[in-house]
Amino acid sequence: MTPSLRRGERQPETKVVVLTTYSDDRSVLDALRAGARGYLTKDAGSEEIRRALRHVLADEAVIDPAVQRHLIDAIATTGSGQGPPPKPLPAGLTPREGEVLSLMAGGLSNAEIADRLVISEATVKSHVNRLFAKIEARDRAQAVAYAYRHGLVD
Repeated sequence: MTPSLRRGERQPETKVVVLTTYSDDRSVLDALRAGARGYLTKDAGSEEIRRALRHVLADEAVIDPAVQRHLIDAIATTGSGQGPPPKPLPAGLTPREGEVLSLMAGGLSNAEIADRLVISEATVKSHVNRLFAKIEARDRAQAVAYAYRHGLVD
């Protein structure tokens, strides 16, 4: 988001709820820094969206529970800014794509990855397709080999 479009600079009364397929740390933090007060994934139902809009209009924050858990885990593993920063991922992979790739390399199916990360199987497929494009892999076997070559597997 361009700085000139950040909340408060042009229309401070605007309340923003993000509805997206992205739940990686960077996407969530970028949206929140840009002024969003609600962040839902595409799996949100109509009632959940209505509830989020009501809460945000009442000056409350709303974040999808799966995203909350992911952010808390990310903060817990990186600490409060102490210690070394997280190792950058190759090929521009997002932290979530790196996580999906690591789980793929561990032999998990899309359904098992979805269950582990508390996201939908369709979201896993989106991550897989994006990471295949970024690492130029044609299939899971190539992706797993890439993960091992780049130290993404414990």
